[in-house]
Amino acid sequence: MSNYKNLKVWQKGIDFVLEIYKITLKFPPEEKFGLISQMRRAAVSVASNIAEGSTSHSKNDFARFIGISKGSLAELETQLLISFKLGFITEDIYKEIINCSEEISRMLSGLKHSLIR
Repeated sequence: MSNYKNLKVWQKGIDFVLEIYKITLKFPPEEKFGLISQMRRAAVSVASNIAEGSTSHSKNDFARFIGISKGSLAELETQLLISFKLGFITEDIYKEIINCSEEISRMLSGLKHSLIR
């Protein structure tokens, strides 16, 4: 498999993690072990599973890791909606991050499709 650091989706995933960390810095301190922790773990999981999957011995195994990354994105989108509804993030920030998440999801789908052809 190719070097994951050269994959645009991995690079976007890293940028995405940084955005989630910045956003959650403004959350109430009582969310440290709740939404903050869960959102950060889910965001980190996206890029981490791309990296781990790229070291797989088969394209099918790599595709499985891509599926896990997509699952982490769905989890994070749910947590973002909860954060928005609780007033922890503005509608503008919510929409911006969801758009980024959807872009990464499309890129992951394209990568997965190319692996299982």
